[in-house]
Amino acid sequence: MQTLARLFGRSPFAPLQTHMEKVAFCVKEIIPLFEALEKKDYPLVEKIAKRISELEHEADLTKNEIRNNLPTGLFLPISKGSLLEILSLQDNLADRTEDAALLLTFRDLEMRAEFAEEFRLFLHKNLETFDAVFAITKEMDELLESSFGGKEAEKVRKMVEKVAKLEHACDVVQRDLLRKMFCEEDALSPPLFFLWMKVIQELGSLSDESEKLANRIRMILEVK
Repeated sequence: MQTLARLFGRSPFAPLQTHMEKVAFCVKEIIPLFEALEKKDYPLVEKIAKRISELEHEADLTKNEIRNNLPTGLFLPISKGSLLEILSLQDNLADRTEDAALLLTFRDLEMRAEFAEEFRLFLHKNLETFDAVFAITKEMDELLESSFGGKEAEKVRKMVEKVAKLEHACDVVQRDLLRKMFCEEDALSPPLFFLWMKVIQELGSLSDESEKLANRIRMILEVK
């Protein structure tokens, strides 16, 4: 990895973007993970879950590198506290992804036809919300060049609003999915029902954390 000083010299946001790219590699593995689950390919589920843990670890290493080597005496367009808070929110996305993946390795879950369609929609809506906030992080250099104002700032505000709308859509889909799940409660053993609830909770947190990250980036605009 490049030295942090070199990264910060190119752009104060470059380290955050480097970390977010690693987080994205981790999150994107969710799709093949649940495709393997639907096919009941449990060895593949284990393999992908392990890969997600490895990718989360790589993101952690980058996070720690940034935290431990944040240059002192360096002018930054935002406070170090704000930078580290954004870094922490990004890290939460990788953590939640790993948590969801590990849950699938505890028991051989079955994607029941009764709620499979709602679950797929729920999964994709959460990933869509993540993609929307990932796009915002890619705009940070342009924000800096525009001094956090003008058309670029307005563009980012609209992108933040999009994330909020997507997160709300995720909540609606999650409620529909939970209704389906509770209708099927008697068809699942208590441990499996509890495990599905935890999986849904962890996946739902992807959109929640994405909205928090988007709002935190927007706060930078409001204080400039």
